[in-house]
Amino acid sequence: MESKHLFISALSVGLGVGVGLGMGKTVSRWTTGGDDSSGIGVTPQTMEREMLSMIVDGKHSSITFDQFPYYLSEQTRVLLTSAAFVYLKNIDFSKHTRNLSPASRTILLSGPAELYQQMLAKALAHYFEAKLLLLDVTDFSLKVQSKYGTSFKENTFQRSTSETTLARMSDLLGSMFQSKQEEKGTLRRQSSVSDFGSRGAEALSNPPNLRRNASSSTNMEELATKCPTYPAPLRRTSSLAFDEKLFIQTLYKVVTFISKNSPMVLYLRDIEKLLCRSQKLYTLFEKMLKKITGPVLIIGSQVVDAGKDYRELDERITSVFPYNIEIKPPQEENHLVSWNSQLEEDMKKIQFQDNRNHISEVLAANDLDCDDLASICVADTVDLSKYIEEIVVSAISYHLTHTKNPEYRNGKLVISSASLSHGLSLFQEGKSAKDNLKDAGGSKPETKSEAETVAPKTSDHVAPTTPKTPGVAADNEFEKRIRPEVIPASEIGVTFSDIGALDDIKESLQELVMLPLRRPDLFIGGLLKPCRGILLFGPPGTGKTMLAKAIANEAGASFINVSMSTITSKWFGEDEKNVRALFTLAAKVSPTIIFVDEVDSMLGQRSRAGEHEAMRKIKNEFMTHWDGLLTKPGERILVLAATNRPFDLDEAIIRRFERRIMVGLPSVENREMILTTLLAKEHIEEGLNLREVATMTEGFTGSDLKNLCTTAAYRPVRELIQQERLKDMEKKREAESGEGPQSPEENTEEKVITIRPLKMEDFREAKNQVLSIAIIYLFIILE
Repeated sequence: MESKHLFISALSVGLGVGVGLGMGKTVSRWTTGGDDSSGIGVTPQTMEREMLSMIVDGKHSSITFDQFPYYLSEQTRVLLTSAAFVYLKNIDFSKHTRNLSPASRTILLSGPAELYQQMLAKALAHYFEAKLLLLDVTDFSLKVQSKYGTSFKENTFQRSTSETTLARMSDLLGSMFQSKQEEKGTLRRQSSVSDFGSRGAEALSNPPNLRRNASSSTNMEELATKCPTYPAPLRRTSSLAFDEKLFIQTLYKVVTFISKNSPMVLYLRDIEKLLCRSQKLYTLFEKMLKKITGPVLIIGSQVVDAGKDYRELDERITSVFPYNIEIKPPQEENHLVSWNSQLEEDMKKIQFQDNRNHISEVLAANDLDCDDLASICVADTVDLSKYIEEIVVSAISYHLTHTKNPEYRNGKLVISSASLSHGLSLFQEGKSAKDNLKDAGGSKPETKSEAETVAPKTSDHVAPTTPKTPGVAADNEFEKRIRPEVIPASEIGVTFSDIGALDDIKESLQELVMLPLRRPDLFIGGLLKPCRGILLFGPPGTGKTMLAKAIANEAGASFINVSMSTITSKWFGEDEKNVRALFTLAAKVSPTIIFVDEVDSMLGQRSRAGEHEAMRKIKNEFMTHWDGLLTKPGERILVLAATNRPFDLDEAIIRRFERRIMVGLPSVENREMILTTLLAKEHIEEGLNLREVATMTEGFTGSDLKNLCTTAAYRPVRELIQQERLKDMEKKREAESGEGPQSPEENTEEKVITIRPLKMEDFREAKNQVLSIAIIYLFIILE
């Protein structure tokens, strides 16, 4: 066996040298991915050229500290400029501060967003008139790999032709004995030089344990998992398109060259993740820092989620970046609102960039390239990044099928974004079909339940009068907050027939509300314009809220019930945005009735003493969107309000209510009609004079009459319970004395107790217990 290995080694060397000397061109193709156009791939000259092209002059930057696009505290600005002053303006004095961490050449910026920290670097470069290099190593690697072809995971550029050929032949010949070794139970496999390079990378990623903080991991692999995460996908390749030593050497050469003529700021994105990549890279970076002597400031970024607990950095990171400047959010509410919205937009941009980088990495790993990847929309980029490995197969098939002469560049197949979009559409169709099958399988037993006979389509569709309501998507988070308050007309269970009286008010509302909503063609212009505001006022319990519900139901309009909890927010400035979202959402689901119950609590007088400024802004914003410059004439939106304190409303609010309808106390005739409606389904005594009941309830509202009927209905129930109790006591007494029924016939003839109908006496007794709300309300007003 030993002689066999010697023979194979000798044969490998002989063949390698022979092929290497005689077939240099073929070997060159072999080692560079099979394409002559790629040349020798990444060289120090090409990498240096790419880095120099990324350097910008800070003097020409539009981002300055005076016009910073974000909130910037004075403390953060002073700390950053003070730390950079020594190295960018007076490098000769750095010897006096070499042992002070606040005057370190390296600064770690910790903040909630990557773009914010990049803006700080640009403003700092402008402040000191320095050159700036913003370097995202992952993005730079993808750029180099796409432009120059081969991904150099190992030092192929340093190998001779014979070494490379030897590695290839060793791999081929070693596979001849792989099956025999597996039969013997071993897992040893012949490895090429490429494999040894990858093993070396694995060894570097798991170095010997060093002394670390308690929050740090025990090896580099665990530490990498603790690095700050982004919303982008986590399925990333850890390899670079160039050798780590070549990268650090080129970076040092560029920094040294630029710093001879001008101060320079080097910004490295996600420095902890970069240095956690391998022990070799960390050591090289540390050596580079010791060799730099010119006016150079190095800034490393670290994204910290404000919602998570603080995580202590690794000791090795703090040793090369001893000075950490934390970017904290503003304390003032007005600055905090804009801060949060800007950071949210920045996170979306970073996520889009990282998603695109992940797609490029997967394509490059499979010798693929896409020139117009940026043309894919943001939503499709998210899905592509999640399922790129499943989608790329369909994309390749589609591209090769519809392309006669496929384009190859640097050994890679160039596919179009249309091919990726086609693969994504196929994947989404298959996924939706699976989801539909799951839903159909899960809902099968329910199709035979009672819900099918009652409302078989309520789970999928709403009433035909409001088909727009469930299908309109909210544009922002403020509309999402208002959306639960939108009630389709089909879900409002109140009609005009449920209101026993108020015929004159019903007729007025028919003309003012329902006719313009049902026949908008009759109210095109001129004097006949739809009414935009109706105020229902009167004593409590007169049916104002029921009228509003009946209007929305009869007119087939969406109904938005607005209260203070719907509009107000603890964040400064969001109250006005909620008001705006209320009207924009109402326009989407129109025709819409915005109902404000107890409107005096939200739109009261602005001259009220002790009123907060936020309430005044809510009223101004409400009036602006209701009937102001922002109002669109074609929107079918009606503001319907109810109150029992109309004198507390603001004058401008009262003016915008074009019709003000008083819902007063019902007359005798109306009270009789209300009683007839309330007792229509009740068991009452034949010949009961409801006119007499209506006469003796002078001053009662509709709510009072309902309470009266409820109280009267309790009397027969109370008597029934009393009779059953007496009957049980009589049975018990007869059982004890032995005087029970002598025969079964007597037992069956036992009297059955039933509830009696309502009588006039019940209403007289109930009136003594129920007090009119109007009387109580009158006493409150007089006080």
